[in-house]
Amino acid sequence: MNPTVAKTMKHSTKVVGAVIISSALLAGCTSQPAAQPQTNAAETQIKTIKVAKIEKKKIGEPLEQVADVSSSITLDVINKVGGDVQEILKKRGDMVEKGEVIFRIDPTDVLLQKEKAQVSLTGSREQLAKSKQDLVNSRQDMQNGIAKLETSIKDTEKNYNKMRNDYDLGLVTKNQVEQMEDQLKNLRLELDSAKAKLKTLDSTNSLSQVEQVLQSSDLSIREADRTLANMEVKAPVSGVLTDLPIEVGMTLQGGFRAAQLQQLDPIKIKAELTEDAAKLIRGKQELSFYVPGSVDKQKAKVSYLADVMSAQSKSYALELEVPNADRKLKPGMKAQILLTEENDQVVITVPTLSVVREGGDTFVFVLSGETVEKRKVQLGRLNETDQEVLSGVKEGEQLVISGQNQLKDKEKVQLAK
Repeated sequence: MNPTVAKTMKHSTKVVGAVIISSALLAGCTSQPAAQPQTNAAETQIKTIKVAKIEKKKIGEPLEQVADVSSSITLDVINKVGGDVQEILKKRGDMVEKGEVIFRIDPTDVLLQKEKAQVSLTGSREQLAKSKQDLVNSRQDMQNGIAKLETSIKDTEKNYNKMRNDYDLGLVTKNQVEQMEDQLKNLRLELDSAKAKLKTLDSTNSLSQVEQVLQSSDLSIREADRTLANMEVKAPVSGVLTDLPIEVGMTLQGGFRAAQLQQLDPIKIKAELTEDAAKLIRGKQELSFYVPGSVDKQKAKVSYLADVMSAQSKSYALELEVPNADRKLKPGMKAQILLTEENDQVVITVPTLSVVREGGDTFVFVLSGETVEKRKVQLGRLNETDQEVLSGVKEGEQLVISGQNQLKDKEKVQLAK
């Protein structure tokens, strides 16, 4: 080959190689910037969601508990005194008012005892009056006797003093003076004795025996009156006579259970609750109830709710108290207690499909401006496609109902058109 031609071809080959390498480098430099916009577009793609306003809905019917109607008080009517049944004014099953006489016991023997006590009382009063008068007379006589003795002593003292003077003058003998002195001493002793008797008379209650008889007679009359009152056996409360095991002519001992009475106004409604049911009503002052077969609901006062579960029944005792003046509620009837009211069933709900579950926790997404918030929620009752929310969201907030499974907290979103 011509050296000139060979040299020219070698040079051309170098030029072509340089062009190819330059093109490759250029292509490499320009391809990387061209791919960059595609990556950014993928990362900044905004997700589309659908939302719905969180609302309150009825989650179900009120929870009910079956209960028993029973009398508020069951009392045994006890006759306090014994005797023969004279008259029965009521019969088993009758309604009686407080204070009404149910039956009477023959009072003849007690009336005789009272009459005897009255005779004794009258005699004691007469005897006491006479004894008091005799005491007054005796005291007066003693006071009069003391006054006479005091006068005699004064006169005798004067005579004694005069006789002493006469003795000094030699007009009387010493024997006469001594006799007068003895007389004065005797009068003084007699006066002391009379005063002592009067003092004893004043201090001694000589009427006590008569007064004791008088008090005993008066007490016997009062006891007879009380016994006579107890011979009319009366209803201690208003209610229905459920037992009356007596007949006219029967002899009853004191303390015999002659009747049984159940108070119906007010009346009790009693139920046994589970722990969950007790939690629903704890703290409430009244509950609604109705009798099966009736649509009318009434309010009843919660009179008792056990704080501790019964070891036997494994339940919590509940008692309601209901006015029952018309006696429509009767022991033995059944009642339905509303543990929750109608308005308790209207609660904040979310669609079940909007809930995102992660392990044991539950979440929903709420739209706030252009981003979403991930909220942890506590769920309650379920009603078909709706779920009660106890905490985590509020009524009126915008709930994400579509696309929530691909969202993250604080992520920017757009609404579907």
